[in-house]
Amino acid sequence: MSPTEQLADLLRGWLPRQRWFAAKGRSLRSIEVVTRTRLLTEDTLSVEHVLVGVGFTDAPGIQLYQLFVATGVPIEDVPEQAVLGTVGNDTGDGRRRSRRGGNDTVYDGLWDTRVTGLLLASLRDGATVGDLRFVPEPGAMIPHGGHGRVLGAEQSNTSVVWGRESILKIFRRVLPGVNPDLELHRALRAQGSTRVAALQGAVEGVVDGEPATLGVLQDFAADATEGWPLALRTVRAAVGRAPGEADFGHDAAALGETVAVVHTELRAALGGTTADLGRLAAGWRSRLDAALPQVPELAEHEHAIRAVYDAVGTSGAPLPVQRVHGDLHLGQTLRTAAGWLVIDFEGEPSAPLHERARPDSTLRDVAGMLRSFDYAAYHEVLFAPTTPAAGPGSAAPADSARATEAAADWAVRSRSAFCDGYTRGAGADPRAQEAALRAFELDKAVYEAVYETRSRPTWALIPLASIRRLVATGPDQS
Repeated sequence: MSPTEQLADLLRGWLPRQRWFAAKGRSLRSIEVVTRTRLLTEDTLSVEHVLVGVGFTDAPGIQLYQLFVATGVPIEDVPEQAVLGTVGNDTGDGRRRSRRGGNDTVYDGLWDTRVTGLLLASLRDGATVGDLRFVPEPGAMIPHGGHGRVLGAEQSNTSVVWGRESILKIFRRVLPGVNPDLELHRALRAQGSTRVAALQGAVEGVVDGEPATLGVLQDFAADATEGWPLALRTVRAAVGRAPGEADFGHDAAALGETVAVVHTELRAALGGTTADLGRLAAGWRSRLDAALPQVPELAEHEHAIRAVYDAVGTSGAPLPVQRVHGDLHLGQTLRTAAGWLVIDFEGEPSAPLHERARPDSTLRDVAGMLRSFDYAAYHEVLFAPTTPAAGPGSAAPADSARATEAAADWAVRSRSAFCDGYTRGAGADPRAQEAALRAFELDKAVYEAVYETRSRPTWALIPLASIRRLVATGPDQS
């Protein structure tokens, strides 16, 4: 078996177990090593950039994933889940890969500080290896040395942090084209934006003959708090399940203003145009059509949802559109001592890059954040225990009723404060476009209902409850 065949054989069992693998549950047809680019060869370690093509039995074509594969003697703290397996250390041309006898360990090199040090140095130096280009931003201060550590919370990517200075996000699934995360950060850097983490550099390559974004290096907001857990803490206080500040209004307003400023900067950098509301509504209806067979509970709301879409689609008014975040929620925000930052401009990871790069209404981002406030509020009601010994959703009926009322009040106040802050930053109130905003929220909630039904069925209660409120009332009361 050749070294490439050995690697493909190891990947067949390892790849589907990774949390960032985007096709869990699908039956694999094939795994092939598409490209191997050697970055380092030493006595005890070799490093390659590898593109892996994964085929499935239920569809033609392949998905591409990238790895920085290390082979040799790993450092001591490489975790077990990063290890693909072992191979004989003969290179295939009669030479030994190392001075040792026996086998070499094959593992995900992003967990090895020697590999991440190599990547950081390559970015600082602007190295090119084959089709792989390490591109520093002009004037960026990329640190020297330091030990890169992998952050463990991400689902679809892998990020490596160096001290308090830099974070490198590696896109595990690779698509041809420039990733919006790189494109929009470059545009915002050119605007001198202080509402995003500054871009330091990028890893770029070639996929299917087109330029492709493989990773982005940015300033690391070391002392920041993510918006989602920050909001959850105030919800817990609001429903009486934890001490602390129960009002998220000040933070929500500041966040709204930040999002508005980012929208203004994106429009200044990349311009804007208008979209036909009829075509937009047709897209909403198409997604609803696809969702109905997957989420039977949507059937009782179908007529009311379509009525909201139709009212917007037949209004005839042009809708301003521009580049937006595209997948905005509390988890895509960081609160620092200086204020809020918006992060992760990839857009919806499951959508093709050309769809993510289309101009869209700023209302999509506003709606995404309003949906996130609902998620924070009702997640706490549905799943937080009332005591340390209690299980999820085990609140007593009376306590549950009080908690639900308090959570609903928290959501209304937070949503209102966010819109107030957005109005200050943008000079226009998104609630003035009530019908369109409600339609965007419904479209997002329908998407959420499908996602949760597939992935976390008990969570489907959250978007379904929101849909009931949105078809019965205006968005501010939902």
